[in-house]
Amino acid sequence: MSNFWTKLQKPIYALAPMAGVTDSAWRQICKQFGADVVYSEMASAAALVYNPEKTLEMLYFKKGERPFVVQIFGADPDHFKIAAALITKKIKPDGLDINFGCPVKKIQKQGAGAVLMNKPELAREIIKSVIDSTNLPVSIKVRSRVDRVDVLKFLAKVSDLDVKAVMIHGRTLAQGFGGPVDWEIIKKARDYFGGLVIANGGVNSAKDARELLAKTRADGVGIARGALGNPWIFSEIKQNKNRPKEAGMISKIVLKHARLAKTMKREAGIIEMRKHLCWYAQGLPGARKLRAELVKVKDFNDIKEALKILLKK
Repeated sequence: MSNFWTKLQKPIYALAPMAGVTDSAWRQICKQFGADVVYSEMASAAALVYNPEKTLEMLYFKKGERPFVVQIFGADPDHFKIAAALITKKIKPDGLDINFGCPVKKIQKQGAGAVLMNKPELAREIIKSVIDSTNLPVSIKVRSRVDRVDVLKFLAKVSDLDVKAVMIHGRTLAQGFGGPVDWEIIKKARDYFGGLVIANGGVNSAKDARELLAKTRADGVGIARGALGNPWIFSEIKQNKNRPKEAGMISKIVLKHARLAKTMKREAGIIEMRKHLCWYAQGLPGARKLRAELVKVKDFNDIKEALKILLKK
């Protein structure tokens, strides 16, 4: 088994997984701006067992996205076993990641995501089933705390398993995606885990990334919402230089992203681009008027017409 994690230069800057967001087009854009590793959207282990075609299509990626990690969620070890083997054979990514951090209610109701931290024995069985079903490096994504179980207790329960990396979202399940990040517990994770530690949460700028690294002494940083409408955050961090949000630059990036989205998903890709377009528009002069046009786009020409509003500012 080749472990790509050991070949990455530290600190590692990763595009963290986001459901409905981190598709191939977006991953390609972030890679072009310097993301060291990119994650897929969450893939349902159950869907890969019972109706795999649509999920496998979602996991399609381009060579330029490597190293590329597929993240799986679910609650049944047998489902994970089948899903891991299928992804390894059909998709051939660089790694597999197991989601123990998603706070979304509908995922919790399935007994999946962050609530699995409350069931360390089941979580352990899931991890083992994935490791036994693939020759790819396995990683996990967790929260700082879920009810009475914190990440240190959780990692202690699985520390003997061959997990290569852990991405720790420094917020509790109760916090969701807001509030202060517990950098101290991420820092302590090294005493409970032998693999790479990636700190996650609250990174919206290069300054945030540097501070989180300094406080946690992690091997890298996972960036999620901080990259929305701001994929150049990766190059800003690496170059230690802020890049002003300028209309001409935004227009070029949007068109490149839209072309990729259309190539990957045809017109459906343009519809899915609407949310990205609104994120790109944030903070620009006349953003409200621009967003009103962007949420209505149906094809590539609509995007070009909407961008004329931006370029006239």
